Amino acid sequence: MIGNKLLSYKKISVAKVFEKETQLIAQIQAGELKQCLMLWQAKEATLVLPAGKKWLASDELKAGLLADEWLLQARKTGGAPVPQCPGIINLSHLYLWSNDTPYSITQAYENLCTVLHGFFGQFNLISQAHATEFSYCDGDYNINLNGKKIVGTAQRVILKKGGGKIVLAQAFILIDVLLEEIIKPVNLCYQLSDKTDRVKAQVHTTLFEHINQKPTIDKLYQQLTQAFVDSGLYQ
Repeated sequence: MIGNKLLSYKKISVAKVFEKETQLIAQIQAGELKQCLMLWQAKEATLVLPAGKKWLASDELKAGLLADEWLLQARKTGGAPVPQCPGIINLSHLYLWSNDTPYSITQAYENLCTVLHGFFGQFNLISQAHATEFSYCDGDYNINLNGKKIVGTAQRVILKKGGGKIVLAQAFILIDVLLEEIIKPVNLCYQLSDKTDRVKAQVHTTLFEHINQKPTIDKLYQQLTQAFVDSGLYQ
């Protein structure tokens, strides 16, 4: 068995990421891999919809997105639409939950948040985990800076054949994007799905708004990887 694997992609399609996640889950299922951290950035603007009937990929939505040069992609995690584009970096962490500890979704989220707090700590930024009203894909385990959302998180658990659980933890981190532009496709989706909620740009923030030095994506990937190592939570 390979213990740990690290994958990173500066530009990749969202569809290809989901294919790779499926392949990695199969490797863990087969006992070929213990855990993998995949860091990635979408090469094309893509609105990612949760699978299911709550959010429908209607022709009207596809046409509206296409008019603004956005693609549409479905996924199996998360509860609301998420925009992906250059300037947002993502992590997909797949790992076996320890048989020594009963599975806890709360603990799994808190572990991920600990890593993310460590990442922001490298920039001397103090982050907090809590829900953020009017943010997209809102949840109790958003990471915030000064009350504004900078990271969204999601999880999926897969039962391992023969016992045990595989966790797929995901996070998107707003690095350098125009917030007004990335919420447009989300609000279009809300509107066409007859939702009364609307997302507001001003409740979000980006990393580059808080730091003077602008690290490269390679450096950011190194720092995220180091945050996982420093946490000591995933051996």
